[in-house]
Amino acid sequence: MKILPISKYLKTVNYALQNKIAGECIYPFYASYKITHRCSLKCNFCNVWMEDTPDLKTEGVKQVIDNIAESSIVVLSLEGGDPLVRKDLGEILKHASTKPFTLFFTTNGHLLKKRPMGEYGKYIDYLHISIDEGHGNLEFFDNLELYQSYGPEICIQIVVTRDTMDTLEDKVKRVYEVNARTVVMPACHLDGTDDFYPGPKEFKKLIIDLKKKYPNTITTPIGYLDNINKPHGCSTSSIIIDSDGGLFYPCRTVGKRLTDLTKQKLLEFLKSNEAKKARELMRKCPRACGWYQYFATDVFASPSTITSSLGPYIFK
Repeated sequence: MKILPISKYLKTVNYALQNKIAGECIYPFYASYKITHRCSLKCNFCNVWMEDTPDLKTEGVKQVIDNIAESSIVVLSLEGGDPLVRKDLGEILKHASTKPFTLFFTTNGHLLKKRPMGEYGKYIDYLHISIDEGHGNLEFFDNLELYQSYGPEICIQIVVTRDTMDTLEDKVKRVYEVNARTVVMPACHLDGTDDFYPGPKEFKKLIIDLKKKYPNTITTPIGYLDNINKPHGCSTSSIIIDSDGGLFYPCRTVGKRLTDLTKQKLLEFLKSNEAKKARELMRKCPRACGWYQYFATDVFASPSTITSSLGPYIFK
């Protein structure tokens, strides 16, 4: 895994202590930044492609990345839409790679062979590729060795619906065979989409069984499986930033656009009364949507559960 500056680790410990003392996650550790909403696909469990939020120009994206780098964030995932549609992606990745966080990059894979992935791979720590029935690209499992040649560690992102539970093992087995990693998540029910969410109890059992059968392959943390089976299991340990720099807080489910990260420092916003009220809103939310990012990333703030997520990378 990427080694960050000692000063970053010390600051992260301090933020974690402040969260502990406050009894709430004021400071997040994981951020996904949707640098574009544009996508060649229209997956039926996704609503990102339904939005027409504009993309920032290159300098604006860099400004948001700089803002994130000065905050508590230790993992940044550049996502979309599909970020491979951006012509300035190489410049963005190169800029992000110089910052004190681990850099994830997520794509649906349809443009991988049309982009200079050998060059892009120099700047990416973990390349996440979504492959499943919903993305219509199951044949991409035949290309895993090619994807590994790009340089960064690959992690196959598999979205499971209630109708595809019985096909998951074949996918995990293929990832296991090439000594890669996979993050498996249920298709949560987003606004404007049909409901494909599998039963959380059944999903938990399936993932635990497959973790045992294919060790050091599935990075989906046990903490997430526990959280989706609670009346309330989400956390503000994670944030999602829109393609125009806007931040819906505390989450994209019940939150509102409360700040613009091209205009306000993230740390300044998190300490505001407005942000505190938003976190209270999340604690009262009865929806239990199971959105992976909000229900899983508290592992970054919990030493007791982080090993189930990072273990497959450490003990590969």
